Amino acid sequence: QLQLVESGGGLVQPGGSLRLSCAASGFTLNYYAIGWFRQAPGKEREGVSCISRYSGITNYVDSVKGRFTISRDNAKNTVYLQMNSLKPEDTAVYYCTTGPFCHSTLRAADFGSWGQGTQVIVSS
Repeated sequence: QLQLVESGGGLVQPGGSLRLSCAASGFTLNYYAIGWFRQAPGKEREGVSCISRYSGITNYVDSVKGRFTISRDNAKNTVYLQMNSLKPEDTAVYYCTTGPFCHSTLRAADFGSWGQGTQVIVSS
C-alpha cells in the first residue's frame, strides 16, 4: 500500500510557526521529489515548495521565501515544511505529493500521489 499522510496543521496567530509533516508508508520517500501545495477556499491549488530526491534541490513560491523551509528526515521516511512568520494569507489546506523532479514552476501536473491534506489557519 502506497500512502502519504500530512499532519502538523492547526490554528496559530499571525507571526507564529508550524511544522508540517509528510510521512510515507509503502515506499521510500527519498526516492522521489516531494512537493507541498496548498488550497484556500474558492481558490486554485498553489505550489508552495518542493525538494528533489536525495535533498539536492529546493524551490519555493515567492510569497513564502525566507519564511518556509522544506527538509527531509530519511530515517523517519518523512518530509517537513517548517513554516515561520505565518500570515493570514497562508491559511489553506496543505498537501504533499510525489514527483520525479523539483522545478521552480511548482506545477501540480508534475506531481502525483496526493495525500489527504492538513488544515492551517492563521488568525488573530
